[in-house]
Amino acid sequence: MILTACGGHQKLLKSSDSEAKYAAAIDYYEKGDYVHSLQLFQQLINFYKGTEKSERLNYYFAYCYYKQEDHILASYYFKRFTQNFPRSEFAEEAMFLSAYCYFLDSPRSSLDQTNTYLALTELQLFIEMYPSSDRVEDCNKYIDLLRAKLQIKAYNIARLYLRMRAYDAAITSFNNLLRDYPDTEYKEDILYYILKSYYHYAMNSISKKQGDRLQSAIDSYNELLFQYPETQYRKEANTMHANVLKRTQN
Repeated sequence: MILTACGGHQKLLKSSDSEAKYAAAIDYYEKGDYVHSLQLFQQLINFYKGTEKSERLNYYFAYCYYKQEDHILASYYFKRFTQNFPRSEFAEEAMFLSAYCYFLDSPRSSLDQTNTYLALTELQLFIEMYPSSDRVEDCNKYIDLLRAKLQIKAYNIARLYLRMRAYDAAITSFNNLLRDYPDTEYKEDILYYILKSYYHYAMNSISKKQGDRLQSAIDSYNELLFQYPETQYRKEANTMHANVLKRTQN
């Protein structure tokens, strides 16, 4: 039966009967056979261009890639569908799925985040184009998840700078984190790491550059204690603060 089915499919691929190919492609699709369906759709895309069948064919074509979890191609073809059929009843869905595919393809935080940024852009674009859509709530949820991932990546990079003793870069990175994510759950840790970075930056600086850096360490200590009077880092912070004060008095 399998051989017979494969043989029938091969005959369809070689056939010049476009209507039979179209009917078979839809049948394959509805049965979940996206590989065979896609092969036929690929042959029919240009043939039916400009006809009534073109919209449905392109819609299913994009979905074949989506169903096979080829998110990059699925996103591309869903986006192209919205461009070619902007008034289609499926245009909103296709626009959403184009963005959602980038979300699905966003890697873990330790890897390159190009697709994460693309997903954020596309999700925001969808919200702007369809502000009343029922899918906006999902878009906002995905945006929050993506931003959380970027936050973790930035946090880990800043901590890496600190471990590498690249204190200036660490200070800049931690401050950028507070600017970009003011409600971050890591705020207490970040304020402590800023103090720690300034402390080591100042203590390892040449004399003529120490003054301002020692003052920055004091300011960072005061900010940490102001924001978190009962901070878990109180003991370490007090030790650094005492050492900085001694250095300023020399």
